[in-house]
Amino acid sequence: MNLLDLAGTAGEPAAAMCSRKACRADAAWQLLWNNPRIHTPERRKVWLACPEHRDWLEDYLQTRGLWKETVALETESSDTGGDAARAETAADRGGAR
Repeated sequence: MNLLDLAGTAGEPAAAMCSRKACRADAAWQLLWNNPRIHTPERRKVWLACPEHRDWLEDYLQTRGLWKETVALETESSDTGGDAARAETAADRGGAR
């Protein structure tokens, strides 16, 4: 595997993948959270979740008092440039590992 393949090919955005460790499924949900000990109240970090791992990741964040809300992952319509997900990339979010 080439690391450049993770970012998508030229002109194509990378697919939004689930943040669960070892899961490579397409994400359908955004789990918004923050750590009140280190983030300002309005700050929102994002983990992405596939339908299978949504409950697990939500429970993980709720148990630690970090979860704020879960929203559907929005994608741009095909007439505006493809299915680019509006979410942080794996590199930006640091992963849920």
